Amino acid sequence: MHIPDGFLDVKTWTTLWGISGIGVSYAIKKVEKEFDRKKIPLIGVSAAFVFASQMLNFPVAGGTSGHFVGGVLVAILLGPWAGLLVMTQVLAIQCFIFQDGGLTALGANIFNMGIVGSVFGYYIYKFFIKIMRNIQNNVFISAFLSSWITIIFSASFCAIELSISGTSPLSLVLPMMAGVHALIGIGEGLITILVLNFIKKVRVDLLRLQGGYGI
Repeated sequence: MHIPDGFLDVKTWTTLWGISGIGVSYAIKKVEKEFDRKKIPLIGVSAAFVFASQMLNFPVAGGTSGHFVGGVLVAILLGPWAGLLVMTQVLAIQCFIFQDGGLTALGANIFNMGIVGSVFGYYIYKFFIKIMRNIQNNVFISAFLSSWITIIFSASFCAIELSISGTSPLSLVLPMMAGVHALIGIGEGLITILVLNFIKKVRVDLLRLQGGYGI
């Protein structure tokens, strides 16, 4: 899902740089104002975990592979705006040090995996939490569903951006991206559940902090 340089036209990547820049600036202000300073180290720890996890690929189908994104997971633990900052750190390091995703496309990658992946994903999670608040362990069901849906949405936005840029026709790239990432999203959801289950055993307060019920 990391878009390289040369795949987006100027109007698309500049627009997404602007949107992501506004989003990250707002996230910094929100975190500075509202985030418990004692939990600031969790941002660094979460970024390190997501970065390491994204290095591991798993096979999907037809020779393709996917990797854990982690946007919903960090949003559940830290909130949507801290989650966006975590994803921004990870994507920036991948871009500048490992050339995983292009510099011009960094704004698009932050939008797809940070804003959509963490902020949008968080509110999908909250929606499921609310409608299933009387169900035992609803955190895990909500986390799986929101992770799966968010991966598909992130991939779909990526496809739309490539189409707008004239790189690939939407009729081709959207079904392909959405279809493959529907499978990748299953892996995303399962990994998210496994991590949350471990955290429930050692730091259940982190789940309750973001409004998790039934735990």
